Amino acid sequence: MRALRNIWYMAAWPEEIEQGKLFHRQIIGEHILFFRDENGQIHAIGDRCPHRFAPLHIGQQVGNAVECKYHGLRFGADGACMFNPQGNGAIPKAARVPAFATTEKYGIVWIWMGDPERADPAAVPDFPVLEPDDYAVGHGYLKVNAHYELESDNIMDLSHIEFLHPLFSTEAVRRGKTSSSQEGDVVWSKRFISNDSLPSFLEEIFFLKPGTPADRWLDCRWQAPALIELYSGATPTGRPREEGHEAPSVHFFTPETEKTTHYFYGMCCPRSMGEGAQRRADEQTEAVRSPFLKEDLPVIEAQQAMIGDADFMSLQPILLPGDAGGGRARQVLARMIAAEEARN
Repeated sequence: MRALRNIWYMAAWPEEIEQGKLFHRQIIGEHILFFRDENGQIHAIGDRCPHRFAPLHIGQQVGNAVECKYHGLRFGADGACMFNPQGNGAIPKAARVPAFATTEKYGIVWIWMGDPERADPAAVPDFPVLEPDDYAVGHGYLKVNAHYELESDNIMDLSHIEFLHPLFSTEAVRRGKTSSSQEGDVVWSKRFISNDSLPSFLEEIFFLKPGTPADRWLDCRWQAPALIELYSGATPTGRPREEGHEAPSVHFFTPETEKTTHYFYGMCCPRSMGEGAQRRADEQTEAVRSPFLKEDLPVIEAQQAMIGDADFMSLQPILLPGDAGGGRARQVLARMIAAEEARN
């Protein structure tokens, strides 16, 4: 699969990788096996045994090694075979699987799909709304049968919420002022909606009195490969933004294959709200799951089915004002991939 390799991808929420259990996930076309060693540190190795190509994740963990279920070869965290129960026990030189660098930050497991020697944990992007001391974060996951850039486009252009999510919005969305900008390889896509009527659950999220006309903002910040922060907020119409309340969220898309994506999402609530912050974050994260699942996904997956194997840009899509931010993100990503391929 054509994708960036020397960059950090979100691989999992930490609770997905349990002590003593093997966890498998496909990332940019490669089958990866995750496990925790006896000290709880997470490791990632290739999931295909080099002997008869059985998946290692159907085997078992033995100490700090993974034992293949088929013929008992054991592989360590560095990918090398460390035990052969067959014959005289000699280990073939080629008996190894790839090893991938991992790190944990912001309550997220990250994986570096390129050269492990280049994997610097300090290169994980900054996400202030994921700082555990400052924010409680809900954890959500969905599998999407579509290319990951279609998912990025969906968040970067939120003009669709008027039509896909009628409970979220009104015709005020189409009257919103849009803008996009770029800071290095970071892309912003912003929409400001004035004098909107919000549903009761959004009034509750933004601490607005029932029936209060509102000014809303939807500010999306994109970073490669497909990591988006969405700053959604509102204030009574005409009041300064700093008087309003914001409900930030994260939307991280990790390509599984050319046509499937891991979608990790979470709502973020400031811990300054007190003991109820985590409960509120979990409730809001669960609340957005249904519209994602029942409204966004059917359209995006149908979109992918219509595109088929064609390159998206080769189909010459028409462009609307809201596409500016997503278009910039696509250009940045394409440039980064081309530059990496040229170096290799």
